[in-house]
Amino acid sequence: MSETTAAESVSASLSETPDIYGAYPRLSEMQIATLETGGERREVSRGEILVREGAPSENFYVILSGKVAVVSVDPLGEERTIRVHGPRRFLGELGDLEGQAAFYTAEVAEAGEVLVVPAQMVRTLVAEDPALSDLILRAFLTRRTMLIEEGTGFWIIGSCYSPDTTRLREFAARNRLPHRWLDLERDRDAERLLQRFGIAPSDTPVVIWGDEVLRNPPNSELARRVGLPSPSVVHDERDLVIVGAGPAGLAAAVYGSSDGLTTAAAEAIAAGGQAGTSSRIENYLGFPSGLSGAELAERAMIQADKFGADLMISAEAQGLESDHGQHLIRLADGSVVVGRAVILATGARYRKLPVPGIERFEGSGVYYAATFQEALLCGAGPVVVVGGGNSAGQATVFLASRVFRVYLLIRGDDLGKDMSRYLVDQIERHPRITVCLHTEVRDVEGSKQVETVVAEDNRSGERQHIDTTALFVFIGAAPNTAWLQGSVSLDGYGFITTGSAACTAASGGAVARVDREPMMLETSRPGIFAVGDVRSGSVKRVASAVGEGSIAVRQVEQYLLP
Repeated sequence: MSETTAAESVSASLSETPDIYGAYPRLSEMQIATLETGGERREVSRGEILVREGAPSENFYVILSGKVAVVSVDPLGEERTIRVHGPRRFLGELGDLEGQAAFYTAEVAEAGEVLVVPAQMVRTLVAEDPALSDLILRAFLTRRTMLIEEGTGFWIIGSCYSPDTTRLREFAARNRLPHRWLDLERDRDAERLLQRFGIAPSDTPVVIWGDEVLRNPPNSELARRVGLPSPSVVHDERDLVIVGAGPAGLAAAVYGSSDGLTTAAAEAIAAGGQAGTSSRIENYLGFPSGLSGAELAERAMIQADKFGADLMISAEAQGLESDHGQHLIRLADGSVVVGRAVILATGARYRKLPVPGIERFEGSGVYYAATFQEALLCGAGPVVVVGGGNSAGQATVFLASRVFRVYLLIRGDDLGKDMSRYLVDQIERHPRITVCLHTEVRDVEGSKQVETVVAEDNRSGERQHIDTTALFVFIGAAPNTAWLQGSVSLDGYGFITTGSAACTAASGGAVARVDREPMMLETSRPGIFAVGDVRSGSVKRVASAVGEGSIAVRQVEQYLLP
């Protein structure tokens, strides 16, 4: 980047970006003094690069005088100024706390002085200083959301009909990685970019970040490029291995590592599980204004890292073996993780509508999550939501704040049968929401993406055609236990049995326990526990999943130290 690019782009107006939702707070003199104990002051000149997009940011910068522009440069060479920071503001966003590559470039727009603090020291302060932690963490979380909405970061180029394109987009969205997708079928810029980098359409999908091209990378390669923790971090036997990083698994990671157990957690796609796809959870204790599932997961990951837990993303478990008190988890990339105890928290996967041909629209109008990423693709709407549980209700309320009409389709006759009262009240009062009871989807129509949903009244048989830009499906989930057949006892629906039920349930080939009755959350194999949605008889609530994760750690300790 030349010396005059970002600096000149803000030369006409060097006014700071207004503080929005606490994203750009000013540090107090006392907070700056606290940071200065581990940092150093440095003069900076106009045009100097402090943070470069695509590279890890090793320092935390506080602006003492002058101004710094946060800019983004896309693969086409176009540059835009996103923010301008002035005195007592600081640079950074969530990835800086997690060791990820930067999704922005920071360039000095007006000469001055900055305080340079090593990133590791800031991570320590965030863990130990409540006031500073709250200020920085709130700003970083909000900034990550803003970067996502603005389409900064890497670009994914691929056809909307390509399963690999859908896979990459889902991985980026579920991990809240700022990115932009160009549809090879519709975006003219996609062809220009492919020609610029000498890429044939047959080689797509590709991920482009700056001048770097990843051709149809597996999720694990993209994770490593961004800086997400990879399976290679675990080499030695651990006291506790957790499979799955939804609320239950993350809680187990936090409590296990904080209790001094050497802890590793493996997650196939993204931390947060089903809860991570929720736009807002309003009935979680201690958060009266609500929080998103992604924010809950991100906060928990920071906590787990604070206590020393190793979290591995894109680490899909494919096998479980036990021998003489050791348990071995085989991962999809061929690596293994060994632990003295295991907590299974693999949760459940979404169910699909039994509508012929719906698969071709997945990622191009059919979605199984309702976060900012999906909402950005909907335009002004209208959209259709299918389901009668809390996930469907939360999605409906969230989407109604962003599009002009949301149709909520429920096959039953009672909106409140499986949905919390607070959501029912919001839905019934909202002027942009239309509830259709006794209604099921019979067909999805469109050329390249969803254009029409054909819905049928399951009493009269009358059909209606709803013009829409997206269909969101929340009709329950099935347990992620196919890889556990023959390893632990499952019930008739595939959920893991625990406690006394583990001794009597149909084991599906699993070796039954003979030495003692298992503890409440222990499975049919000693030292292996199950928590959260994957457990037979569990309460499908975030709070109960977190509680089970903490209880399971206590039982692990009883198992390891009888």
